[in-house]
Amino acid sequence: MGALLGLALGVGLLLIWRSGPRRGVPGTASTGFTTRRTTLLRQAGVRGVESHHLLGLQVGAALLAFVLVLLVTSSVSISACFAVFGFAAPVAMVSRLRRRRTTALREIWPEVVDDLTSAVRAGLALPEALSVLGTRGPEPLREPFARFGSRYRATGRFADGLDQLKADLADPVADRICETLRVAREVGGTDLGRVLRTLSAFLREDARTRAELETRQGWTVNAARLAVAAPWAVLLLLATQQTTLDAYDSTAGAALLIGGGVACVVAYRVMVRIGRLPEDARVLA
Repeated sequence: MGALLGLALGVGLLLIWRSGPRRGVPGTASTGFTTRRTTLLRQAGVRGVESHHLLGLQVGAALLAFVLVLLVTSSVSISACFAVFGFAAPVAMVSRLRRRRTTALREIWPEVVDDLTSAVRAGLALPEALSVLGTRGPEPLREPFARFGSRYRATGRFADGLDQLKADLADPVADRICETLRVAREVGGTDLGRVLRTLSAFLREDARTRAELETRQGWTVNAARLAVAAPWAVLLLLATQQTTLDAYDSTAGAALLIGGGVACVVAYRVMVRIGRLPEDARVLA
């Protein structure tokens, strides 16, 4: 039984590795998977890490968890369960960083829009107004705007610089601001200042409402996470007893672990789905 589970784990890891990006083969199914994970990394503020790097980290975390639990419990089936948790842990950490960064940026974007409005009213050109944010804007967003300023000074291409800025920021609000500035530069208009002031007011109201909802929702989400983690913590404690190891290394025990894992995942995903607040989609990406 132990050898069979070990073989199944090895085959699963091989299939995961083989499902990674295929260079030089456009239009494969892995393109959407890679794009989503790359977008997740960008939204989390993680630079210099690509989708295949994250996948390698997941595989390494799974192997590490499998070996550590195996050394503690000597049970292949229980170790395989925690290897699955180890595989999911890096993505969960990146998702948590993404949520934290999104929450922080939600409070910052109105200030960015106000700075742009002031620069436009002062008579600065749109590229200069964006470049100024690289030195005088909010600290967490200075680097992307500084890169925009460097690219624009090197190439003089405003549209291309906006496209790269949108990719760096990977945020729906940034998409709206960039597209508003693109239209203003291409067709002109005298209402840009009013549009930016309206957007700033809307963003402040949205941030205030969402913060209240997230505060009320937080205790429910934390309770659900605790409810999902508690059985597996108890399992790890029970695994110190030989009778427990013998039971879970049997066919019925392995089936029970698989069924419990599936039930936990489904229940957690349903809870997250029900309690999820609506998020702005990047329709202008």
